[in-house]
Amino acid sequence: MADWRDSLPEVRGKLMRDQPLAPYTWFRVGGPADILFLPADEEDLAAFLKDLPEDVPVTFLGVGSNTIVRDGGIEGVTIRLMGGYWGAVEPGGPHSLFARAGALDLAVAKTAAKQGISGLSFFSGIPGSIGGAVRTNAGCYGRELKDVANQIEGITRSGEKVRFEAEIAQYGDPKIEFSYRHTNFPEDVIVTGILLTGSGEGDPEALQKEIAEHQARRAETQPIREKTGGSTFANPDPPGTPDQRSSWKLVDQAGCRGLRVGGAQVSEKHCNFLINTDDATAADIEALGELVRARVLDVTGVSLRWEIRRIGRLQP
Repeated sequence: MADWRDSLPEVRGKLMRDQPLAPYTWFRVGGPADILFLPADEEDLAAFLKDLPEDVPVTFLGVGSNTIVRDGGIEGVTIRLMGGYWGAVEPGGPHSLFARAGALDLAVAKTAAKQGISGLSFFSGIPGSIGGAVRTNAGCYGRELKDVANQIEGITRSGEKVRFEAEIAQYGDPKIEFSYRHTNFPEDVIVTGILLTGSGEGDPEALQKEIAEHQARRAETQPIREKTGGSTFANPDPPGTPDQRSSWKLVDQAGCRGLRVGGAQVSEKHCNFLINTDDATAADIEALGELVRARVLDVTGVSLRWEIRRIGRLQP
């Protein structure tokens, strides 16, 4: 029987068959991609998607910071946008930056500080890349992507380039709506770049100091040197809610700090983080998360919502 992988479109980037994905995720777990595609640029990506048969599933993967790739791997084509062309952060106009999807959030913050653009330093506290931040309306330290997003560019599954306006924009293309840790960004569109607008001019030295303080705070309160995926569960209440409940407090209240399933553990340092203690499988981590959710629901009556994306096939 013919294999669809034997007749893939020609590309200028890289196509890799049965490529292990664990090295591409921060948890360092997960099975292989049927095909892993690393496109050279937007044109390469658009042309590939246009010529790829419609029945071949496509999954988008950034830096893998907020993702569990299941042990059975990912069906179809997995597309990863990282490094080089995809990691560029460039001037985008007055008090603005244009960042391609693979740019690390920390790189966005540092570039803004260097150019004296205030209001973007909070990105230094978000693990991952800017493309992934779009789908979850990522945020920290009292700010979210929606506060600075302007235009979002992408490519559809059929290879068409599209552009959307974000909430702060006043005119133009279809608008993306944001809510707490969620957007209505179309599932069949891969983010390729985003225009971010800061709050004005700032002193580069002061902004760099602010970033250093954010980084020190993260190192002190979060297990950032472990194999982890960042915050596991969204807080039950949006920011600003009176008596806002925090997921980590609910997890702690349910007695889950340090809880283990196989090689996966609830962090002792910050119990809204799950960690791979070296030999965890994706199944261990996901099962631990579900066990925590069940215990929190039983003890507090709160049903926690996963903030970490779980993709791929379960191990047969």
